[in-house]
Amino acid sequence: MVATSTLNNKNSVCISELIQQRFQHAALTDFDYWDYVVPEPNFNETVFEEQTYQSLVRMLESCLSRSKQTKLHCSKVLVPEKLTRRIAQDILRLSSTEPCGLRGCVIHVNLETGNICKKLDKIVYDPTVVPTFELTLVFKQDSGSWPSFRDFFPKACFMGSSKRTLILSPGFRLIKKKLYSLIGTVVEEC
Repeated sequence: MVATSTLNNKNSVCISELIQQRFQHAALTDFDYWDYVVPEPNFNETVFEEQTYQSLVRMLESCLSRSKQTKLHCSKVLVPEKLTRRIAQDILRLSSTEPCGLRGCVIHVNLETGNICKKLDKIVYDPTVVPTFELTLVFKQDSGSWPSFRDFFPKACFMGSSKRTLILSPGFRLIKKKLYSLIGTVVEEC
């Protein structure tokens, strides 16, 4: 920075403008200042995000419901309170950095029981959009809970093996795989 002792006419005009702006700025009250600085909240965007969140929760719950009879062969799936909501929040967080957001997402839903990982379903949020990333969701069976009363008796005592109850653990794994990345396949795990 160079400082000189001479001012030409153009510089003095600029300085007088700055001084004038400072006096105008000083005349603003705190209330006026914050009204000017803080943007108005966009309620339409908030409502849209909540609808997307609720839709994703419903998709996860219906995926578990469909898988109950077809892939899991059980009569009930007990899901910990707020598990699908926490998963939906993480999915929205991971999709927020993607070009198409959640619309460009394919979610592969799996269940880990012991050392086996069973594929349950595939959720495509918007089938009209070409996927830009994949998420692999892995539910875990709760092995620490008390065994079912039915487990103590032979299966012949009951009508069929489809009467068992599957209890999910509150823990889950979510793996993100970017499909179109300049640096190749990128995998993130939560």
